[in-house]
Amino acid sequence: MDSKTSSSNFIKNIVAEDLAEGRVKGIVTRFPPEPNGYLHIGHAKSICLNFELADEFKGRTHLRFDDTNPLKEDAEYVESIKKDVQWLGFDWDGLFFASDYFGEMFDRANLLIRKGLAYVDDQSADEIRETRGTLTQPGKESPYRNRSVEENLDLFRRMKDGEFPDGAKVLRAKIDMSSPNINMRDPVIYRVVHATHHNTGDQWCIYPMYAFAHPLEDAIEGVTHSICTLEFEDQRPFYDWVVRETEMPHTPRQYEFARLNLTNTVMSKRKLKMLVDEKAVDGWDDPRMPTISGLRRKGYTPEAIRAFCREIGVARSYSVVDEQMLEHFIREDLKLKCPRTMAVLRPLKVVITNYPEGQTEWLDAENNSENPELGYRQIPFSREIYIEQDDFMENPPSKYFRLFPGNEVRLKHAYFIKCEEAIKNEAGEVVELRCTYDPETKSGSGFTGRKVKGTIHWVDASQAAPAEFRLYEPLITEDEEDDDAPFLERLNPNSLTTLQGFVEPGLKDAAAQEKFQFFRHGYFNVDPKDSEPGRPVFNRVVSLKSSFDISKA
Repeated sequence: MDSKTSSSNFIKNIVAEDLAEGRVKGIVTRFPPEPNGYLHIGHAKSICLNFELADEFKGRTHLRFDDTNPLKEDAEYVESIKKDVQWLGFDWDGLFFASDYFGEMFDRANLLIRKGLAYVDDQSADEIRETRGTLTQPGKESPYRNRSVEENLDLFRRMKDGEFPDGAKVLRAKIDMSSPNINMRDPVIYRVVHATHHNTGDQWCIYPMYAFAHPLEDAIEGVTHSICTLEFEDQRPFYDWVVRETEMPHTPRQYEFARLNLTNTVMSKRKLKMLVDEKAVDGWDDPRMPTISGLRRKGYTPEAIRAFCREIGVARSYSVVDEQMLEHFIREDLKLKCPRTMAVLRPLKVVITNYPEGQTEWLDAENNSENPELGYRQIPFSREIYIEQDDFMENPPSKYFRLFPGNEVRLKHAYFIKCEEAIKNEAGEVVELRCTYDPETKSGSGFTGRKVKGTIHWVDASQAAPAEFRLYEPLITEDEEDDDAPFLERLNPNSLTTLQGFVEPGLKDAAAQEKFQFFRHGYFNVDPKDSEPGRPVFNRVVSLKSSFDISKA
């Protein structure tokens, strides 16, 4: 599949038709996150959709922060969102804040009051909720619904001037309390909040509700296609009502698509924040988190995420994507980029008894057999090496082709070795192997005297660099919407495994975010936060293989 083509995208067809029939002269899209947390993989789908649509049709994309709730928003989130969008490879055509429009929003609300389409309500939030009605029963009108225009204008001004405490009054749109769409039953459009805003400080003590602010923002900025997820479909009539009744000179159109759902993945921003606040993870960028910053720290690339978002397409029907599809795209992206090196995660010492003491030789090793341009490196080999613990079994089953007493294997890039003896500690655990090597079997020498069925990896004990390895599993292993048990009690206790092992000496000072394929273990990324000079920490990005078949996805 061409990298610029998604498997399906009905919104792209709408845009093409709008342009062809002259309904719009050019397109303007926007990515409008609320700065109340870090972006996750679901946001990446929206980012790619909005920016790539505008790019394909030579339009513009705005980055706009829907910052209408000072109680949950923070400048830290603003900066993290900007970084994530740029890291994914996109540049916005304008940086905007909903809070920059608070003055115009206030004026438009006053216009609704003057038209008899908004009123100040003294009922509490609970009272408003109780009189809203149900899907089958109409709502009950507020006793304050028929206040005069003059009284409403006065009360709304006094709300703005700070005369009333939080929750004392709200401004509601005056539409239809018997509407079959609950969103049209006199929704609240302004509330009193005495809180400092990250962008406007203490200039305001009333704030517009998102459902009122969002259409105004789109209209002010000249957005043509306001693309959002399906949960906003029922809000579209109110979106259109706001634009029409506030007499905005520009009329945007809202279109809804199905949000991204991944198996074994927490996609609720509320739950992600809970993980951070309760210190169940190492911050928003913990590699177990589905946040863009977490994926970046784990070792995902923007190219892989963009390819994944294109492949899953844009549809209106709800679906769940197998997390293995995302893993498929990072494997595809890294397989030709990464050097293929050796690391031992659970070390077992091997002494090659017939190798000369004090001698070290340097062996040639190709960096990537599928990409010769990555060249070769040299690795040391001497009398003592480390291998993986599970590459030896004292009493192996049939078809076990690694080391066991009397068996011979090939050391990757080196020689054949034969296990002669296993040394055990007082607990009966194998702590060291005594082996012999055949100097005639050096890799690349053309030796054909005999063959062995097993090849194992290793690192030289005298020069290996100590390293930490972090292996990850999903934070949850069940449907994250299943709330039968408290969320934090359903976390996977095996989501992180930390091991202390060794890597080739050439990796001792590997740079942050540098990526490697470790023979048999998978793709790993140098952790940018916890690695230290001479003591790297490697996060496993993904294992080497999977049963997932992209052609059947």
